[in-house]
Amino acid sequence: MNWKLIFALSLFGLAMGIGTVFLIPWNVEPFCWLVIFPICAYLIARSMTSYRFLTGVAVGVVNSIWITASHLIFFDRYVHHLGGAAGILTGTSTQVVVPPPLIATLVGGPIIGLISGAIIGLLALLAGRFVRPPRSFI
Repeated sequence: MNWKLIFALSLFGLAMGIGTVFLIPWNVEPFCWLVIFPICAYLIARSMTSYRFLTGVAVGVVNSIWITASHLIFFDRYVHHLGGAAGILTGTSTQVVVPPPLIATLVGGPIIGLISGAIIGLLALLAGRFVRPPRSFI
């Protein structure tokens, strides 16, 4: 696996982590990921001939580390930025028992990272059928 590529692509996660704390509304975030996932998949397919799926999973996991860290560091600001959707995270909008928000963030982050990484990995496999890495003349 190409760890330089994984780290570089995971910077999308850092940007989204900070962006969702200060700028990006919760209802716009999924559309941002719909743009980011195919870009990551294309760059993985373009850069690698093997381990594309695992590289996608690794990108998703490292993304989740950046995002979870951003949300925990700026937790009060993050919950405030969520506005009306904060009730979902804190459990005040429903009668369903919800774990404490910090625990939900710590547990949910890696799970979402694995799921999103699997999606990136599958997209990278698919993109690999259409995109070929540049040839080396050495």
